[in-house]
Amino acid sequence: MIQNMTENQITLYIIKALKENKQKELDAILDELQPYDIAQIYADLPEKHRTRFLLNLKIDLLADLIQELDRDEQFKVLNKLGLERKGQVLDEMDNDDLASLLDELSPEKMASLLSGMKIEESKIVQNIMNYPPETAGRLMTNRFVWIRDYYSVRDAVDKLKTFAEFAETINYLYVVDNHRKLVGVVSYRDLLIADANERISNIMYERVIAVSDTMDQEEVARMIERYDFLAIPVVNENNVLMGIVTVDDIIDVVIKEANEDIEKLSASGKAIDFDTKAFVAAYRRLPWLVLLLFIGLISGSIISGYENTLQQVVALTYFMPMISGMTGNTGTQSLAVVVRGLAVNDLDKKSIFNLIMRESGVGIIIGVTCGILISIIAYVWLGNPMLGVVVGSSLLLTLIIGTLAGTIIPIFLYRINIDPAVASGPLITTLNDIFSLIIYFGIATAFMHYLM
Repeated sequence: MIQNMTENQITLYIIKALKENKQKELDAILDELQPYDIAQIYADLPEKHRTRFLLNLKIDLLADLIQELDRDEQFKVLNKLGLERKGQVLDEMDNDDLASLLDELSPEKMASLLSGMKIEESKIVQNIMNYPPETAGRLMTNRFVWIRDYYSVRDAVDKLKTFAEFAETINYLYVVDNHRKLVGVVSYRDLLIADANERISNIMYERVIAVSDTMDQEEVARMIERYDFLAIPVVNENNVLMGIVTVDDIIDVVIKEANEDIEKLSASGKAIDFDTKAFVAAYRRLPWLVLLLFIGLISGSIISGYENTLQQVVALTYFMPMISGMTGNTGTQSLAVVVRGLAVNDLDKKSIFNLIMRESGVGIIIGVTCGILISIIAYVWLGNPMLGVVVGSSLLLTLIIGTLAGTIIPIFLYRINIDPAVASGPLITTLNDIFSLIIYFGIATAFMHYLM
């Protein structure tokens, strides 16, 4: 029905159906849309049609819509719903998403929303909220299918059909004992190819890969990436099955963690997006930049210390921006490589040594290449071969040092249990400016007689 329609045409069609009270036509077109698309259409609707649109949505679609919106819009939508309908929507939402939503409310507002939910759903959400932030317990959902090892394949399939709509994923069925301890797992594929009368105990995998409910969410992401799972079970210290974490939640975690690292690398602190006000954005950036401003004054004092060298060989000033800029660039590149690697790998002493040696090799190769190139350019441009040697050798050394600084600093912070992303790009660049100026003017002063 909508395969050849643009998003704008779909929006206009929905507005027309709302105006004419054509519920069947509206349901037909919404059934063909993904939750993300419905959220985009809701955002495109004029304000006067939004409330009516929400009232015409089925509860499951309304829950899906809310989960696709940003936090402010989620609260706005909930406020447009009646008490009964609001409770039904909250019951339908994924437990982990709802826990994240309620976490930002005052205790009074949270209690008000929870009171409108089913008692069992409310307890589950509150249990999730008891876990520390950014742990597997906060990510997990209880919407999965569990079975017993004495079930037949036919019994398991029947239960799967019964709870298919309830479950967030049906790729895996988790086998538990009488105490809800995790003892095995069966995939949907295993059920399809097994004989209907086969016992689950004969086809299940007993070595189950699971995560602790207190495990950090980044480590959970590594586990899912390592084993290519679509979901992973979450257990407590007694191996009791508490819930599962699905790959869609892990994708959200990876994106969030990547954004946080980028913010730290750029020294912008907390999140700054398109909607952040200028004063707030400046306030979040200023502390780092003020600190770097004072560190940068050291560069000025270094230059003033070599004033005599500059007066005698003015041509040295031509290459100062290039030397400091290239050193900062290589340091930032190495920093990004190390921070990205630390996000997905646990480094031991051997790995750290190999990484430092690898980056040293990279720095030497880049330094030799760029050093030879700038030596030739300096000689052709200014006709002084010794000036080319000074500039080229300075660039070689500073690129090696810049690469090592961008490698060693984040590793050092990582080893002392500090987030390596705080070794921000501007900090590395500023420090490398100081190193590069000392090396550049030091070599130039040593060869002053030849330069003149």
